[in-house]
Amino acid sequence: MKKQLQSGAEGGAQVPRRRWGKQQTVLFSLSVLVVLAVIFGALDYYSLLPKRSYTAADFGIETLHSETDRNGNGVDDFSDILEGARKAVEENPIYDNSYAAGGYPEAGRGACTDVVWRALAHAGYDLKGMVDADIALEPDAYPGAEDANIDFRRVKNLAVFFSRHCAVLTLDPYQVADWQPGDIVTFSPSHIAIVSDKRNRDGVPYIIHQDGQPQKEEDALTHRTITGHYRFIV
Repeated sequence: MKKQLQSGAEGGAQVPRRRWGKQQTVLFSLSVLVVLAVIFGALDYYSLLPKRSYTAADFGIETLHSETDRNGNGVDDFSDILEGARKAVEENPIYDNSYAAGGYPEAGRGACTDVVWRALAHAGYDLKGMVDADIALEPDAYPGAEDANIDFRRVKNLAVFFSRHCAVLTLDPYQVADWQPGDIVTFSPSHIAIVSDKRNRDGVPYIIHQDGQPQKEEDALTHRTITGHYRFIV
C-alpha cells in the first residue's frame, strides 16, 4: 500500500509523519549528546571529574629540595612553600582581589597573588617587605608600582621581582623534569600559581591557585599561556 502524503497550503507534498518522527528523534539525540559533551568538558576543565594523579617518582623524576630552611622548622623552603600554598587554599577561600588597607586581605579571602605571599610566609619570608624594598631600590624596574598596600599583590610586580631575584626556568610545561614542587608560575592574562607535587598522566604538574574555581589544586598548568616560571632561591 502506498504511503499517503498530506498536501500543504500550497499543494506541495510533505514528509510522511513517520519519517518526520525519526528525524526528530535523531535531532533530539544529537542535541543530548552535544549537551552532555559540553557538561563533561566543563567538569573536566574545572577538575570536578575523578582523576588519578601521579608523583615525580612515577616518571623517574628527582624531586628537588632547597638547601635553605628559612624558618628553621626542619623542612626545606621548597617543601614549606608547597605546604603553605595548600594551607592557603584548604578552607576554600572566597575570591577577593579588592584593595586592603594595610596590604593584607582578611583570612578566608584573597586572589591568586595572596596564595603566593601566604605560601612564602609559611616558609618564613615576608614577600611584601621584599617587594617594597626592591621597588624602593630600583623604582624604574617596576612601572606598575603604585601603592605599597597593593604592589605585592600585583602579578606584573611579582613577575619583575621573581625575574630579578629567583631562578628563571623553562616555560615549556612538557619539560616535566624542570617543574618542581614549590615553583612559582605566572600566566597571561595576569595570573600566578604555585606548582604542586601532583602530576597528570603525562607528568605535567598540577598547580595550586585561586581564581574562584571549585578545585584550588588542579591539573591546569596548560590552561593558560605561561609567561614566567621561577624557583625561589634567594
